[in-house]
Amino acid sequence: MNRIATPKADIRVIIADDHAIFRDGLKQALASEENIFLLGEAADGKELIQLAIESNPDVILTDIRMPVMDGISATKKILETSPGVSIVGLSMFDDEAHIVDMLEAGARGYLLKNADKSEIIDAINSVFHGELYYCKHTSFTLAKMISSSKFNPHKRKDKIEFTEREIEIVQLICEQLTNKEIAEKLYLSTRTVEGHRLKIQEKMHAKNTAGIVICALRLGLYN
Repeated sequence: MNRIATPKADIRVIIADDHAIFRDGLKQALASEENIFLLGEAADGKELIQLAIESNPDVILTDIRMPVMDGISATKKILETSPGVSIVGLSMFDDEAHIVDMLEAGARGYLLKNADKSEIIDAINSVFHGELYYCKHTSFTLAKMISSSKFNPHKRKDKIEFTEREIEIVQLICEQLTNKEIAEKLYLSTRTVEGHRLKIQEKMHAKNTAGIVICALRLGLYN
């Protein structure tokens, strides 16, 4: 477990992974971000819990599978005493069931381990500001698993209202069509589709296509 002096930074982060090389890659990705500061790193869930208690982070990036204690169990323990911490799970492609378990444990998002720097930064900023983050490489199978799980962040008192055109576009997005393909299919300009898509994301509080698909499945807009 490696600790670093606490700074005056906007977002204070801890990373946890049992592979030192992967942690080094994350540290390098965060190093040039002025509003993000790495408080420390842990190699397993127990170290992560202790470090979280000592340093009071804003965001935690943690591998889901780790020795001694995994990220799911550590997430549950941390959120019992520090419910304000935003946790992002890190996973491999073939770990869909564990990603769902991580979200149900209280994580605010997840990333696949091959995520690029810009997506890692986007995820950190998103969960720090109270939003959810679904990895942009989310498969449709995983989206369906999340939408039917106990994890339901889309509960709200006010019903989201969509126009017929927006619903049509949502359904085509779920079918993995690009903006250009949707425009051609609906005889619209690509810019018009982009405008609709932005409105849809705002209504759903979605950051990317994965967020749109998961919300659409949850709301019954696509089967």
